[in-house]
Amino acid sequence: MRELFLQTLELADEAGVSHSYDYSILIDEMDVGSYACESYGVKIAEQGGPEASAPNVTCSAARIDELSGLLLRNGVTPTTLQDVLSDWL
Repeated sequence: MRELFLQTLELADEAGVSHSYDYSILIDEMDVGSYACESYGVKIAEQGGPEASAPNVTCSAARIDELSGLLLRNGVTPTTLQDVLSDWL
């Protein structure tokens, strides 16, 4: 699996404490019947803290671009990634 770094965001929590989050696209291969296709997922990692990832979300480069833009625009954290993914899918 490869990881394509996108961006780092500085976000403040409810107490006003700043946290740095690294956003990446995960690139892998997924078996689909008798052939394999490139698949994409996402990863959000707090620097010095927790991380969350979701591999093999889609085989569409356009869809993973859409998803990663949504995550960055809305400052999604590792804690909320799965909720956002379940709504997005």
